[in-house]
Amino acid sequence: MTKKEKLIDRIRNNPKGVRFEDACKLAMLYGFEEKGGKGSHRVFAKKGVKEIISFQNVAGEAKPYQVRQLLMIIERYGLKEVE
Repeated sequence: MTKKEKLIDRIRNNPKGVRFEDACKLAMLYGFEEKGGKGSHRVFAKKGVKEIISFQNVAGEAKPYQVRQLLMIIERYGLKEVE
């Protein structure tokens, strides 16, 4: 299992306690681009996906509901990893 696969597996199995940087990395693995953000927030968007994703850094972790939103968007649109 590659590092990417382990990261994806770990986040899917437990969206709580996901490191903020790992959540951002997961979004980028699926082709989302960072579109900005201020302070503890980062905003991601992807062409062809209506929703935008925002992650908030709280003590080094992303909020679980934001991670679940990303996972739902990945599933809803049938997104694949970008090389």
